[in-house]
Amino acid sequence: MNRVAIIANTGSGKSMVGRRLSLARQLPFFSIDQILLDPGWTPIAYIEGKRRHDQILAGDQWIIDGLGPSDLMEARFAAADTIIFVDLPLYVYYWWTIKRKITRLFRPRPDGPEDSSMLSATDPLFKLLWDVRRQSRPSLLETIEHYRAGRDVFHIQSLREFRRFVRTHCDVKEQ
Repeated sequence: MNRVAIIANTGSGKSMVGRRLSLARQLPFFSIDQILLDPGWTPIAYIEGKRRHDQILAGDQWIIDGLGPSDLMEARFAAADTIIFVDLPLYVYYWWTIKRKITRLFRPRPDGPEDSSMLSATDPLFKLLWDVRRQSRPSLLETIEHYRAGRDVFHIQSLREFRRFVRTHCDVKEQ
C-alpha cells in the first residue's frame, strides 16, 4: 500500500481515512480539493490541475482522496496499487455532511483549499450527494472493476466495514 486512491461521495469520511492512513503508513496525503482548487473554492485551470495531479502520481508514494475529472481519476487508478471505494448508504452521507457543516462553524477543514469556508460549499453538496449516488456510482463501479487486476481494492459498503477498515489499516502502530 504505497499509491492509494480513495474515492467516495462527499461527506463519506474519505479525507479522515486518508489522513489516518497517511499517518499509519507514513505516506504523503493529498486531497483532490487541494490539488484542483484555489482559496475560496475557486477552480484552477484544468491544465494546471492536471499538472499538479500528474506530478503527485509520478511519485512512488501518495494517498489522494476525492473524485475530480474522470480522466484524472482513471489516471490515479492506473497508477495506484490500492483503490478504496467508500460506498456507504446515502443517509449516512447526509448525516455526516450535516455534522461536518456544524463542526466547521468552529474549526476550519484541514484538507480543503486555504481560506475556504464550508458554509458556502455545503448546500450544493446536498445535491451533489444525490447526483453522485444516482448518476456517477454505476460508472465508478465499472471503472474500479476495470482497474481491479493487480491492485488491492477495498469496496466498503457498511459502517461496520468502514470501522473495521479504519481499525485494521489506519491505526498508528507504536514502533
